[in-house]
Amino acid sequence: MTEKNKITEIRNRIDAIDDQILQLLKERIDCAKQIGRLKDQSSRAKWDPKREREIYTRLQKDNQGVFPEKALFSIFHEIITTCRLSQKKIEVAYLGPEATFTHLAGVEYFGNSASYKSMESIDEVFGEVEKGRTSYGIVPVENSIEGAVFSTLDSFMKYRVQICGEIQLPITHNLVCRSGDIGDIQTVASHAQPLAQCREWLRKNLPDVPTLPVFSTGAAAQMAANNPNIGAIASSLAIKTYELQVVVKGIEDYQGNTTRFLVIGRRSPSRSGNDKTSLLLGLVDRPGALNEVLTILSSKNVNLAKIESRPVKGKQWTYLFFLDMIGHMEDPVISEACNLLRQTCAYYEWLGSYPLSPALES
Repeated sequence: MTEKNKITEIRNRIDAIDDQILQLLKERIDCAKQIGRLKDQSSRAKWDPKREREIYTRLQKDNQGVFPEKALFSIFHEIITTCRLSQKKIEVAYLGPEATFTHLAGVEYFGNSASYKSMESIDEVFGEVEKGRTSYGIVPVENSIEGAVFSTLDSFMKYRVQICGEIQLPITHNLVCRSGDIGDIQTVASHAQPLAQCREWLRKNLPDVPTLPVFSTGAAAQMAANNPNIGAIASSLAIKTYELQVVVKGIEDYQGNTTRFLVIGRRSPSRSGNDKTSLLLGLVDRPGALNEVLTILSSKNVNLAKIESRPVKGKQWTYLFFLDMIGHMEDPVISEACNLLRQTCAYYEWLGSYPLSPALES
């Protein structure tokens, strides 16, 4: 058999495999719709994170490293989210405009089948979810270099929503403009966080070019698309969306730059087996109040992942504390610790229990 005939034979086999995959995908989405109808009859939640985690674990084990694991996860994540969304179409609010890092995180989490709604501020994302105008919202909460996103923490004090999930997104900052020529850039625009994360690069390479903080990286990309003298620090998604040219890739000052995003909704999911619980606490005004909280968690062997304080607007020298703990409210240890915290603290609010992002599991 000639080389050409062999290639043709293999390609025919690939076509047959693709046809089989398509048929199985059609069958899978039909099964998902059947499950959705059954859940409607019993008013059960459409999202079962424990079941999804079991699928990923089983597939990873059965794969035995033959198919690249990152690609395998990405493929099945899209399949699973698409099938889940076939049960009920969802709309996700995010900090816009289109192609912000928050938008990119939403696509990574929910897949391309969800409907995305651009909002002008993090505050508006919370408002959309609280009022039920969107099923979910996605907001940045902290960056590995610049720390907490305070507007997100402050919004938890104003709105009654629950955390439903999280995702960690590695952040690569690109300097972009219409021409791709650094000489054309007279102003660099971006959100305050990316500008801070790239300040040393900008100082060394564009020392005489002023920076312009705007409310999102997407807005900066829009400005760059409309003005040839504006450069933007933006996401890879923004480059495609606004037809911009890359001037320099990866201008962040530190490697390993990662932003954690939270998915907010009206109700947290059930226990997945690998979860995190977030609380908002106000302390009693007495010496050692914070130590009492930490002692309760220590006595129950609760792993405290994060603690952050924020001032209460309009109440001078009054603070609320955000706590992240490893575990789910359905876990007896977490439930017992939270009951004690409720009795001890002047203010107590459960913000939600949700699956840890894959990046946190290693």
